[in-house]
Amino acid sequence: MTDELLEWRREFPVLEKTTYLISHSLGAMPRRTFERLEEYADAWATRGVRAWAEGWWDMPLTVGDEVARIIGAGAGTVAMHQNVSVCQSVILSCFDTTPETKRNKIVYSELEFPSVMYAYEAHARDGRFRVEKVKSDDGITAPLEPLLAAIDEETLLVPVSHVLFKSAFLQDARAITERAHEVGALVVLDTYQSAGTVPFSVKDLDVDFATGGSVKWLCGGPGAGYLYVAPRLQQKLEPKVTGWMAHAAPFAFEDAPVRYADGIARFLHGSPAIPALYAAQSGYRVINQIGVERIRAKSVRQTQKLIELAEEAGFRVTSPRDPARRGGTITVSVEHAPAVTRELIRRETIVDYRPGAGIRISPHFYTTDEELEHVVGEMRRIIDTRAYSAHEAAGAAF
Repeated sequence: MTDELLEWRREFPVLEKTTYLISHSLGAMPRRTFERLEEYADAWATRGVRAWAEGWWDMPLTVGDEVARIIGAGAGTVAMHQNVSVCQSVILSCFDTTPETKRNKIVYSELEFPSVMYAYEAHARDGRFRVEKVKSDDGITAPLEPLLAAIDEETLLVPVSHVLFKSAFLQDARAITERAHEVGALVVLDTYQSAGTVPFSVKDLDVDFATGGSVKWLCGGPGAGYLYVAPRLQQKLEPKVTGWMAHAAPFAFEDAPVRYADGIARFLHGSPAIPALYAAQSGYRVINQIGVERIRAKSVRQTQKLIELAEEAGFRVTSPRDPARRGGTITVSVEHAPAVTRELIRRETIVDYRPGAGIRISPHFYTTDEELEHVVGEMRRIIDTRAYSAHEAAGAAF
């Protein structure tokens, strides 16, 4: 069988010297990124301050429109920020609650990404919000029914990872959103671990907000997070995490308070990270050119192959077996997993480890089947030959 997506391998320099299976953490950099960053430097060097009026100022929204194509959103619904923690804080700042407010509860699984939980629990310190965390029985999957039961008429927000970072468990975003809307709550869908490898549409799912970033499957690098706000909410909300880019007339330099811009622009804040936006576009354009449906088809095939290879080698797979409940990563539990991970990396086979799940292995559209066989074979050889020191085996998790 011919794998047409392998034609893209030449566009990713890191693949020339490594077995790169860590796109769940940092996607490979497109070769075009060198040129995009040079274009940024040239604009600054030759146009100076004029570069703002010649495109820089609009980039948080024009680049957002490129992300919108990937996540099934419309133009004018995505604003770029530095990271998801900022995006979540912008969302939280839209709501005025007190300890006496009936609808002030935030519900999420205990398996959400820690940075997201830090943001919500920090905002809950003064009592304006209260957090209810739903337990996981196995530390790998987030049970749906207890989460749905926790969402009630007192719930304000439900932040939910589309795909859990630790195990690649794919949550039922539609069922969660339907339940939330049934009781008047709003959903914040974290698509960091799904965008670019799992097809979905925020419009079709009818979520209220979506956040994510470019570091992982989008191959866009750090510093380019995105925030989607459903059109029905854009004019109703006024974020308190704000700045001059959110002003209706920023260059009028009016005195405070802020007079909000219309639409998605009101969810911006201070000056944007222009170099990161230049860099991120390269990955977005590759993903949009290939199409997430094609990427997903290959991902399902290769993750299934990884499961089979791992089990043949005697390893325990902790990711869901059903592809309909699995993102693009396979997690494998082995003895001394942190030390095995470090030895794999020393051998230029790039993976990582997460406590409670195991070694995370992620093929992407540029991965060969031979690389899957290689990583599992290397794991088996490392374990069989004890190719790590006792000190390494006792070391901290990677």
